[in-house]
Amino acid sequence: MSAAAVEHPCDDGPRPLLVTANRLAEQHPGYRVEIIGGVITVAPPLDGPHARALTKLMRPFIMAGLDDGETAVLQGIGLWLPGGPEDYAIPDLALVDAHFDEHLIENNSYDPAVFRLVLEVTSSNYNSDLRHKVAAYAEAKVPVYVILDRKHGRVHVLTEPLGGSYDRHEVYAPGQQAPLPASIGGEVSLDVAELIQAGRAKPRTPEA
Repeated sequence: MSAAAVEHPCDDGPRPLLVTANRLAEQHPGYRVEIIGGVITVAPPLDGPHARALTKLMRPFIMAGLDDGETAVLQGIGLWLPGGPEDYAIPDLALVDAHFDEHLIENNSYDPAVFRLVLEVTSSNYNSDLRHKVAAYAEAKVPVYVILDRKHGRVHVLTEPLGGSYDRHEVYAPGQQAPLPASIGGEVSLDVAELIQAGRAKPRTPEA
């Protein structure tokens, strides 16, 4: 399901945003540093419920056989964005073509042509996932963008990228299954209630 590689200028001039972004990443281990729309964003380390939800999200993809053969399920892989000369994002989870290694572009980020799906689990910067990244991923022509919206308790499935948006946007609530398009290479349906529950902090047990 690969497309032609994205063309990028091959100049040897300074890349000030990338230099700054990499410096911030070195100074703040565990933080996620991205450049979207020419703006550097820095997100704090993820909390435990976020990590728990992400683990549960990986399971249906793996059970569908999408982590072997033609595709791979990966966390934290860089996606080079066409929206700016130095733009890149690091989605929480991605489904990519197995030969993605051959499509490294720059700064540990890969050609969007090898991405079949990207997925974000919202944190305190949920507006970025629900707005800025919608435009960025659509412009990169990533076929499917899934958002686990922990703040509002729902799952968004966006498909059919067109310009800076997605032409199709389905929203699923707890009690529903969120089916993903077969174009990703397998049959995957997400249990919204299970994911929302996994993404919530559990109350502390009172001390005796």
